[in-house]
Order: sequence, then structure tokens, then C-alpha cells
Amino acid sequence: MDVLIIEDDDGTAEALERTLSVHGYRARRVGTGAAALTRLADVDLVLLDLGLPDLDGQEVCRRIRELSCVPVIVLSGRTEELDRVLALHLGADDFVAKPFSRHELVARIQAVLRRAAGCSRHPAGRDSPAAATPATPAPPATPAPASPMAPGAEDPAPDPPRPGQAPLRCGPVRLDPRTRKLFVDGAEVRVTRKEFDLLAMLLEEPGSVMERQDIMCRVWDENWYGSTRTLDVHVGSLRSKLGHTEWIETVRGVGYRLALPTAARA
Repeated sequence: MDVLIIEDDDGTAEALERTLSVHGYRARRVGTGAAALTRLADVDLVLLDLGLPDLDGQEVCRRIRELSCVPVIVLSGRTEELDRVLALHLGADDFVAKPFSRHELVARIQAVLRRAAGCSRHPAGRDSPAAATPATPAPPATPAPASPMAPGAEDPAPDPPRPGQAPLRCGPVRLDPRTRKLFVDGAEVRVTRKEFDLLAMLLEEPGSVMERQDIMCRVWDENWYGSTRTLDVHVGSLRSKLGHTEWIETVRGVGYRLALPTAARA
């Protein structure tokens, strides 16, 4: 089965191509909306990013639907309700918010193809994984992390307590893995799940530099797609909640490290 990837970011496109190949799909990729509109023939599914350099992804979605009933899954960091609703109204079959895991993406592709199999104008490809065998339950989808630009939108509910883990400390900061709570100068500070996991990783080795890729793999997902800008946003949020920007130092081109601010040493 042939999947058309419409994505201008090389890193994201290459990761998508690898994932699709592993799961038995043939991927072809274009980087602009205009190019995509000329490549719809013999395509069984479209993965569409909204942030294209020439045409807005919503407009590309509308034009695709005028030309074909090929299933379209929108992949985007735009997670406002209006963006999701508009994409669906313009003809998208599903909307997956970045960042997302490969398990969720594959499960959604399989679900869309099952629905598309009922379209007389565009049956599922004979060599597609969905058509080759009877439908089987999709693997459990990994919950998608929050939007890169909205760390506060994460589910604030804490994970279950983890017995046997000692609190992590640095100056007035204390992080308790058992209760998933953060305290600064004895006062509890509310943080999201990702913020807690990020700070816990930095607190394990105060002063040591944690590389961006290592942080992304551990705190988010090793199969995470999308811009690493989400890490910068979460760091900025944590600095604000800790009360000083010096708590988390940026090591340009490498990553971040936890440091005790001068004010906290006094």
C-alpha cells in the first residue's frame, strides 16, 4: 500500500518513512502542497502536515478532497479545537496532534483504512496490510503527549505513588517520586507530568549536562515525532515555577543542566 507523506521537515518525514516501512507500507514524500496535488494517483493514504511552505495545509486538504476520496490523516502541532474541526470539515478523516508515538499513528492508519474499505470509489489496496488479512485489533495506542506549545494542557493527574524511591533534593528544591510532588522552600508547587519527569531527570545529576535527545527519549518517547521546541517550552515553564531562570541552564547546542541559583545559596 502506498502512503503519500506531505511534510516539509526532513527529520519528521524520514522518521515517518521508517515507521511506515517497518509496518509494511510503501511511503513516498513531497515537501509542498502543490507537489502533493499532482501525486495523488495510485495513493492509498495521505499523511498531511498543516505547516507547509507554499499552501496552508487546510487548503491542501480541501483541494485533495475535491480531487479524490483518498483517506487523509492530518498530522499537526496545531491543536486548537478550531484547527481540528476545520480540518475535519474540509475532508480530513482523522487528526493526530504532534508529538505522537508510532503506535498511535499506526493504529489510526489501520482504523482509517478499515473505514475507507467501504468506499466504492477508493477501496483499500489489495497489497495493503489492512486488506491482506482480516482486520485485527490494533495494538494499544500510546497516549499522545501534550502540544509542544501548551505544556499546561497536559493531564495534571499524578501517576500512582512509587514505593522505595527517595526524594531528590537540590538546595530548597525537593522532588518526591513516591507522591509525585514538588516542593520549593517547603511549599508545594504544582507541575504537569512532563515537567515533573523532566525535573526528576535533571535532579538525578545536578550540574551534569543532559543532552536534548536523551531528555526527549526518556521524558517523551524514543519514537516521538515533531519539533524539540516542546522541550524548550517545558523548561521555560519549570524555570517560572521554580522562581528563577538560573535553576535550569541552557548548554547551547547540547542540552540542559540543573544549577543552584546564586540567590538560593545565600
